[in-house]
Amino acid sequence: MYMENKNRKKILLSVLIAFFIISMGASNGSSHISILDTISIILNKIFNLPLNESITSPQISIVWKIRLPRVLLAFIVGGCLAVSGAVIQSVLKNELASPYTLGVSSGASLGAGLVIVSGISIPFLQGFTLPLVGFISGLATVFIVITFASKIDKTMSNNTIILAGMVFSLFVNALLTTLIAFFTEDLESIALWQMGSFAMKSWSYVVLITPFFIIGMLGVLRFTKEMDILTFGEEQAKLVGVDTQKAKIKLFVYCAVLTGGSVALSGIIGFVDLIAPHIVRKIFGSNHKYVVPMSFLFGGCLMVVTDLIARTVFSPIELPVGAVTALIGAPFFAHIYFKKAR
Repeated sequence: MYMENKNRKKILLSVLIAFFIISMGASNGSSHISILDTISIILNKIFNLPLNESITSPQISIVWKIRLPRVLLAFIVGGCLAVSGAVIQSVLKNELASPYTLGVSSGASLGAGLVIVSGISIPFLQGFTLPLVGFISGLATVFIVITFASKIDKTMSNNTIILAGMVFSLFVNALLTTLIAFFTEDLESIALWQMGSFAMKSWSYVVLITPFFIIGMLGVLRFTKEMDILTFGEEQAKLVGVDTQKAKIKLFVYCAVLTGGSVALSGIIGFVDLIAPHIVRKIFGSNHKYVVPMSFLFGGCLMVVTDLIARTVFSPIELPVGAVTALIGAPFFAHIYFKKAR
């Protein structure tokens, strides 16, 4: 009871910090708008509260039409990736595992590469053809990995899944490299997409990612108890009646939905799925009813901060978000690895 009360206080504080970080992300840019004015604009649009007298029409447009959708997209993408990372680490019992282990990023990259080099555009989707094909390709790769792993190992051991994911990731990356070799003029476009970015993302992107977020999160939250049990090992989980293979497959599919939707709309952004779950477990413990939602919150905050760094540090030049997360995440990854080795 004491721990639950303590965690509730931490959750409330985390929510307040998240709201502040979102407001900070929407207030900073080429033209600075104070956080208080930004909050006033957001509250006015959502709850129709009166605006501060100093706020101008251009400032309202900048916050509501340009910055806030970008910040919210970054927050949701970061949250989805972090939740996927938390689930994959728990299921595979590997602190260094990530949803990209299952080949989502490789599959999405190949799909995006095919769209870029072919110039295909589905009439009623137009600019959203690339995200849709990227998502389908990423999801298809995960299904292939799961099917392959289940065929060669009916128990679907963690090592088999990891190895199958690595093999198919390397194979799909080889296909993408071959594609680039034939269409070198599209190399820059493919590389920029792979680096990840939230630039020029409108409310339509926020609307598009919402179904992936809802389906994936609701699916994962249904299995929090199973994930708690799986952390003690598959044998113990089977003894208490958990169908480990079924639980794994369903969790992998939900993670593929979360990661595939995120990668399709923002490009490949690494390390958030590694960092956020570790921080959450340090603060809230290993109970997944806290780990899953708080990973979403912390992952979202981390992504908003890295996106803010990417677009302001060398303004007017904007860095790829993936490069910033790698600069932060690589030392963290090394710390986890060497700590585990010791």
